[in-house]
Amino acid sequence: MPVSLLALAMSAFAIGTTEFVIMGLLPQVAGDLQVSIPLAGWLISGYALGVAIGAPIMAILTARLPRKMTLLLLMVIFIVGNLMCALAYSYNFLMLARIITALCHGAFFGIGSVVAANLVAPNRRASAVALMFTGLTLANVLGVPLGTALGQALGWRSTFWAVVVIGFISLLALYTKLPAVKEEHPTNLRKELSALRGLGIWLSLLMTVCFAAAMFALFTYIAPVLTDITGVSPHGVSWTLLLMGVGLTVGNVLGGRLADWKLSVSLTLTFLLIALFSVLFSVTSHHLVTAEVTLFLWSAAAFAAVPALQINVVAYGKNAPNLVSTLNIAAFNVGNALGAWVGGAVIAGGLGLTMVPVAAGGLALLGFVLCLFTFRRAARKAAA
Repeated sequence: MPVSLLALAMSAFAIGTTEFVIMGLLPQVAGDLQVSIPLAGWLISGYALGVAIGAPIMAILTARLPRKMTLLLLMVIFIVGNLMCALAYSYNFLMLARIITALCHGAFFGIGSVVAANLVAPNRRASAVALMFTGLTLANVLGVPLGTALGQALGWRSTFWAVVVIGFISLLALYTKLPAVKEEHPTNLRKELSALRGLGIWLSLLMTVCFAAAMFALFTYIAPVLTDITGVSPHGVSWTLLLMGVGLTVGNVLGGRLADWKLSVSLTLTFLLIALFSVLFSVTSHHLVTAEVTLFLWSAAAFAAVPALQINVVAYGKNAPNLVSTLNIAAFNVGNALGAWVGGAVIAGGLGLTMVPVAAGGLALLGFVLCLFTFRRAARKAAA
């Protein structure tokens, strides 16, 4: 794999860290800015909304720029946004800074994954995308816990200062290591938008929504399930999240190789495994060892779908790879919000924490059925 992929992975690590680390710093942020915890929680929702809305807008605005220049510009926006977070003097200013930071998120992952796929041979594209997204999984394994610890020790602003430094290093790595494609032609906006007319592309984006919804319906409420059902201590929850992070990383790598072999089989199988392990966790969550093993397998199955989903949406929208790849990141964030809402509705409805994994399994099963329908439709269309 080209060393330039590591520059993309480092950038993904920085972006992933700044997205999720705020969850561990909410008490510090709320106390310092004198707002309630629920109001501080809107900083997470504001970021997700910025990604969902900003991703296609940024993709269109930068469509005529060379891809390397676009990625460098997006990283500059990322650095400025985190600098504003570190200097935020009020809640409203911090919210604005989070939204500005989020503008680069979807476009960077969308365009970056297309660039990563084009750096290698066609039969290794999913693995290349998986390597880039390894930076995102490592953000959950290392970036979030280390950033949280730093913020708790030196103040929440120190975490964003650290991310600014990582952002500068990533920008330098992209500038020096990412090759510029001299024969690259400007993107045709009309051609990009016309590629969104087919049903296949929207079914593919809906797959991503189902995947993210299934994942975050459980992942959002994993801490209360572990503490209240499994009986894990707060310190033990951190170690469980670390174990899950390892599972995410392993699944991401294996999923890339599986997608390189057979994309349709990869997605169908991973959705089925996510559904299986989610429902199984509703039973195994009552015992520590079985709960930990199930969560590791669930994490591996979940992130095995990420490179396949990204490659799949580009395959259906091959005439608009940058736009559809970016829209896929927006779809992921829509699914993120939907999954968190479904899990919360299950709890608020009095069904109990053990039913949250069942609801997540139901969402994954919906994605499985959607996969069967989409790929069979494509096979019939190809035969015709």
